[in-house]
Amino acid sequence: MKRFFYLSLVVCVFISLLVTGCNCDIAVTVTTGPDISPASGVLRLYGIDPYTLDPALASEMTSHSYIMQLYSGLLRFEKELQPVGDIAERWEISSDRTTYTFFLREDVVFHNGKKVTAYDVQYSWERACDPKTGSPVAQTYLGDIVGVNEKLAGQADTISGVKVLNDYTLEVTIDSPRNYFLAKLTYPTTYVVDEDSVKKGSTWWKNPNGTGPFKLKSWDYGNTLILERNEHYYGRVASLERVEYGMWSGVPMVMYETGDIDIADVSVAYIDRIMDPAGPFAGQMQVAPELSFSYIGFNAAAEPFDDVHVRRAFTMALDKQRIIDVTYRNMVENAGGILPPGLPGYNENVVPLEFDPAAAREELALSRYGSAENLPDITITTSGYGGNISSHLEAAVTMWREYLGIEVTVRVLDPQFYLYNLKKEKDQMYDLAWIADYPHPQNFLDVLFRSGNENNFGEYSNPEVDALLDEAAVLPLWFGQSYTLVKPYVRGYELNVMGLPMLNKVEIVK
Repeated sequence: MKRFFYLSLVVCVFISLLVTGCNCDIAVTVTTGPDISPASGVLRLYGIDPYTLDPALASEMTSHSYIMQLYSGLLRFEKELQPVGDIAERWEISSDRTTYTFFLREDVVFHNGKKVTAYDVQYSWERACDPKTGSPVAQTYLGDIVGVNEKLAGQADTISGVKVLNDYTLEVTIDSPRNYFLAKLTYPTTYVVDEDSVKKGSTWWKNPNGTGPFKLKSWDYGNTLILERNEHYYGRVASLERVEYGMWSGVPMVMYETGDIDIADVSVAYIDRIMDPAGPFAGQMQVAPELSFSYIGFNAAAEPFDDVHVRRAFTMALDKQRIIDVTYRNMVENAGGILPPGLPGYNENVVPLEFDPAAAREELALSRYGSAENLPDITITTSGYGGNISSHLEAAVTMWREYLGIEVTVRVLDPQFYLYNLKKEKDQMYDLAWIADYPHPQNFLDVLFRSGNENNFGEYSNPEVDALLDEAAVLPLWFGQSYTLVKPYVRGYELNVMGLPMLNKVEIVK
């Protein structure tokens, strides 16, 4: 899943810190608010407006954070690294492992009370794969099913590999055995939508009729978004009456201190105060490993990064550990490869391209350009507000200038639309992060780097990689962890493998 890294507090880290090694603290003094919830049934959160609430179209974490509360699918992930039943009560797999028979629960209803059947699942998947829908992720997550590619190409009206056997039994045939297929069915693209609701018009998703533990009570774009408890949810009915998101309502860390919100992601500027065992945040921080990977992608279809020596030069001229130490205060882990710790297939013995400015210049000399002077102009695409760029990217640009003599221009795009436009908008390089949709190496290696895949933004294409997926096509930066402050009166707030919580498990304790 593509991920935005929004900055809750703009922190200017001077590049001179990377040279002097100064380890300066940023002091912010705010009067701490009460640690008593003003309303036992209301959870107050900082929010960002979703790009869409249509599961077929959403492909980034901000939209998914709401969609997961409003909708559901056949399967889901919890904290475990295996999919579990959701709308599907159980399933059977054929001996050749290509046919899955799902037996649906009979007590699942949409928010308006209408029963959910296997026909609704079939409709939702065929709608997601309809070329008129324009889903950017349907092929990635449903493409293993027989007939999906024909449907996506407009060559078929239905998906031949999806058959309704009766109201509560669905048969799905995939093109070959794939041990990660069930995991793909936890992704929001596969969630069930109501056909009657969709037929109301192109903006139907602003008043969605889902199956999840919460309903959309109201959404005032740019101001508030309020979820209310779904009393008819088939699973664990929420203890919370409402979840209130204040959209773009301030600096989350400041709002947490003043008691205006109950949960906040931790920014780098606050990490020392939060880690202080005698400070006001003692015992309130949750640190959880994240199956995430941040990287700088090379546009391998364009000059100069179609030359492997140029890619190697840029990689070896970046002192990642220095950036991690100074800019991120060791809140992330240096990435030697692509697969993060905790993911099956992670190899701690991977030997990365080390920081070595002299070797980087030698690589540049070996390229067909011969020197920095002969390179074309280079621009890196990133996301940010008001033209601001991240501290790590500012540091990277400085290092490429210092160690390679190359001036890299930064072009900043609106974060809300960045991932939806990146394929067409990217320059010679791009800045991105990916967090697991499901805990399998295929979700990183195949999805991001196989020739022709929707999420292969760098357009890297290599027959050997398609067979082995063992060539570096990006500059790995770091693996992430989530740092979250949770008020003492909040119970049950946990992040799943996607880094998102299921809010029906959260309780406010007076």
